[in-house]
Amino acid sequence: MRQEHGITVAVYPGSFDPVTYGHLDIIHRAAKVFDKLIVAVLNNTSKNALFSLEERMELLRKVTADLPNVEIDGFRDLMVNYMKARNVRLIVRGLRAVSDFEYELQMASTNHKLNPDVETFFMTSKPQFSYLSSSIVKEIAKFHGPVEDLVPAEVEEELRKKYPQS
Repeated sequence: MRQEHGITVAVYPGSFDPVTYGHLDIIHRAAKVFDKLIVAVLNNTSKNALFSLEERMELLRKVTADLPNVEIDGFRDLMVNYMKARNVRLIVRGLRAVSDFEYELQMASTNHKLNPDVETFFMTSKPQFSYLSSSIVKEIAKFHGPVEDLVPAEVEEELRKKYPQS
């Protein structure tokens, strides 16, 4: 953890394509634990994102506006390089189900191998969000299904623009 002038800073990285209520649950809870939480939006070139990096960052800014200790940032590099550049040593990751754990453990171990000062803090999602993923939200929105219980209104509105009804 970075302690700068008594402030503990953590990074919550992800694609957030789009941000869901599951992501927001982790953001809100982590914002209570850490003095500052940087939500770092990954520009993952191996994925075909629905929303641009800038759109995802703007949506996150809108839906976290009520959290003064949350900063939205973007990155296009290895997580450990981003952490070093920001001088932060703590990563927050959300776990929805046991199936997430194997991948997240692999990533945490790799990050720790690349930079032994980096630690990963896992937070389990609330049960009502254990099934929720951005991929599921996009699939439902693509076929004009209801997403209002899955994403904030600002995100639902942008999804409707990406998937207009014929």
